Formats: sequence, structure tokens, C-alpha cells
Amino acid sequence: MALEIMQYLYYLANASLTLRVVEYFSRNDSSLEFITVINQFHGWIINVKIKSFVPKQKDKDIKAFLSEVGIVYSPPEFISNVLSSLEAGQSATNVMRRYKVAIVSHGRPQPNEIEAFRQSFIRGLGYCPQNLA
Repeated sequence: MALEIMQYLYYLANASLTLRVVEYFSRNDSSLEFITVINQFHGWIINVKIKSFVPKQKDKDIKAFLSEVGIVYSPPEFISNVLSSLEAGQSATNVMRRYKVAIVSHGRPQPNEIEAFRQSFIRGLGYCPQNLA
């Protein structure tokens, strides 16, 4: 049975799906290194990194779940730079300033951070855009 360290990078259409993924990993994976959640105008980017080896079947299960709620994401260079900067230990605030991107959460899964971002954004707009539903 082959074992690998895994990273999952997916694009999700809205906040509800993003919350579902974050809650899934907060309940189901003690070997999680971090989850990064980025909001963009058109949707959400979620990057999950597992710090220990993942058995092939567990990898398949994770990919099946993520494929139900999103699509595999191939990031443009600036998003790759954002993710690399965060992984290198730079603060989310500094990375957001440098790359002009909304990092909603980075680290341990934090469903409350996503919900707070969503509610704050909706209050500021006065309506709920589709990607925040």
C-alpha cells in the first residue's frame, strides 16, 4: 500500500460548500497541517495540506468528497505565490496586503472565521451575492 503526503487544492462555488469542507476536515482529520481559505469575487479557493502519510483509500475518499463539492483548482501564479508565502510562515495580513487577496482563514480549520467573513461582507454590501450563499 503506497503512502504519500497529500495536498488538495480545490475551487468551490460558495460559502456553504466551503464551510462544509472546513467542517469535514475539522471533524475527520487529526493529521491536518493546515487549511487555507481564500475568497475571490467568483468563488472560493481551499487548500488542504495533510502533514502525515495518507493511505491510498483515504486519499480516494477525500478526493471523492472534495469532487462532490468543488473542482480541482490549477492556480495562477499569483495564487501559487500566496499559498507559498503562507506555507513559508508569512502572516496572512502581510500576504493579503502584498497580493491584494482575501485570505479568510489559514491554519487549523475555523468555520467561525468563514461565517464571520461572510456575514460582515453581506452587511457591507446590503445583499448576499451568490458566492457568499
